[in-house]
Amino acid sequence: MGSKLGYYLFVRPLSMLPLSVLYVFSDLFYLLTISVFPYRKKVISENLKRSFPKLSEKKIKAIRRQFYRHFADILVEGIANLHLSKKQLEKRVRVLNPEVMDALFNEGKSVVLVGGHFNNWEWVISSQNFLFKHQAFGIGMPMSNKFWDAKVNAKRQRFGMNVIHAGNFKEALAEEKGSPIAVLTLSDQAPGDARKSYWMEFLNQQTPVLFGTEMMAHDYNFAVVFFSLKKIKRGSYTMELKLITENPKEMKWGEITEAHVHLLEKEINENPPYWLWSHKRWKREIPKNLIELKKEQHAKFNSRFGY
Repeated sequence: MGSKLGYYLFVRPLSMLPLSVLYVFSDLFYLLTISVFPYRKKVISENLKRSFPKLSEKKIKAIRRQFYRHFADILVEGIANLHLSKKQLEKRVRVLNPEVMDALFNEGKSVVLVGGHFNNWEWVISSQNFLFKHQAFGIGMPMSNKFWDAKVNAKRQRFGMNVIHAGNFKEALAEEKGSPIAVLTLSDQAPGDARKSYWMEFLNQQTPVLFGTEMMAHDYNFAVVFFSLKKIKRGSYTMELKLITENPKEMKWGEITEAHVHLLEKEINENPPYWLWSHKRWKREIPKNLIELKKEQHAKFNSRFGY
């Protein structure tokens, strides 16, 4: 009941306001987070210190402050997304090199479009189906609150995106026999099982990474394209595409994952405030027998795909 009340009395009316007005609320929220209610300050600070061990405390505080500024904008842009039109989104999310996806579509090649929680990923989810010729699919876990899950996914799908549950994606993809599709994955979340993750160096520390992007590419012979987002100004982003591979069968175990994670890492290093530092990204303990685990994973991968 509380979720519905909050949506209809607060969130929905706010979403109908112009972005210029919503940014006033963003400014207020930002001031609150840096003074009165420091949202997940400990988590953000620890993540930054672990990721940039050579930076001074002063620089860490500066990045944290810039993150709060950006995070406040992302929140109000997310609210605005509930009512932004296709025309408005087309002006606010521009693809610099769409020919990368166009060429794959013309070849009849489906794609795993991989990125991270960097800049405004929600606008990409909503826009993907009209940004590219491929039918858009998005894979994710449902929210714990069923009301909000239904509302958010309805808005994500309003321009043709097809959001599917991570546990059911194989069945959904099996039904697609026609035109090429593009499956969006955000692969920088903390995996649920450390022993089923791909472990690698990321932001100066051993990190478990979701292996789903790589497995999907090999299972379905999908091309893999990384997308990077650059914030031009408030409410304006450009997307640049990088083809990782058109032929995943030519890639060895871990190569696809290493490639897209390092591309995201490069983005973060260049513009640290724009990543989601409030996420508990490093909550999994490093397995004690990591070397043996990686050998076992490598062998299973080779056996499954006949390498």
